[in-house]
Amino acid sequence: MINLAGKTAVVFGLANKRSIAWGIAQKLHEAGATLAIGYLNERMKMEAQGLIDELPGAHGFQCDVSSDAEIESVFASFKEKFGKLDILVHAIAYAPAEELRGEFINTTREGFRIAHDISVYSLIAVSRGAAPLMTDGGSIMTMTYYAAEKVVPNYNVMAVAKAALESTVRYLAWNLGPRNIRVNAISAGPIKTLAARGIGSLTEMMKTHSDRAPLHRNVDQLEVGGAALFLASDLSSAITGETIYVDCGYNIMGF
Repeated sequence: MINLAGKTAVVFGLANKRSIAWGIAQKLHEAGATLAIGYLNERMKMEAQGLIDELPGAHGFQCDVSSDAEIESVFASFKEKFGKLDILVHAIAYAPAEELRGEFINTTREGFRIAHDISVYSLIAVSRGAAPLMTDGGSIMTMTYYAAEKVVPNYNVMAVAKAALESTVRYLAWNLGPRNIRVNAISAGPIKTLAARGIGSLTEMMKTHSDRAPLHRNVDQLEVGGAALFLASDLSSAITGETIYVDCGYNIMGF
């Protein structure tokens, strides 16, 4: 059994009980990590805090990752409260709903900017906040999706953002490696998260995935949490810059 007692983990991106962040938080908590779990804004606080309260000892915090000031403030709070960090989970992605329907060629300049700012740049920003607190090394991870590599209809600009995110993981891994900080991505199969519900034809996407995946089913957020637990632990001490697939094998199939 993986033991994270004495480790402190920060998890960004909790929205509700369907969130991948929630599945990861549960697994890290079971392993004994001290948890700080973030949500976007006051509107999401009530549901998020209700879940956080189910994990004794976990702390909730609010942070809009599009604001450098909020990121700076929250990491200052982490330094004061915890002293150091060991694990950072970035489970944040967003594009305007209208960008996830219709033709990709109609992607707007503003939609492109927002998708990359929230879904990609935020990983750089929170990693920059976390790195000085990872005085004993650490593990940073983010969430990606197969559409970064192959066309998934309706994923549109978010697919381009995920491709940029995977490249960002590699550059951060190279940059932070000398500090013994590892950076990896988990590529999960489709899950009905709050963000995913904005994608056109999500139900069809999930059916196709379960039909074609070798395991003939979809993945759930606790299975993603299990992979995150592995990446958070010393069992993955020589793994960095990688994309780990947790998709019931869908990515290996040609047709």
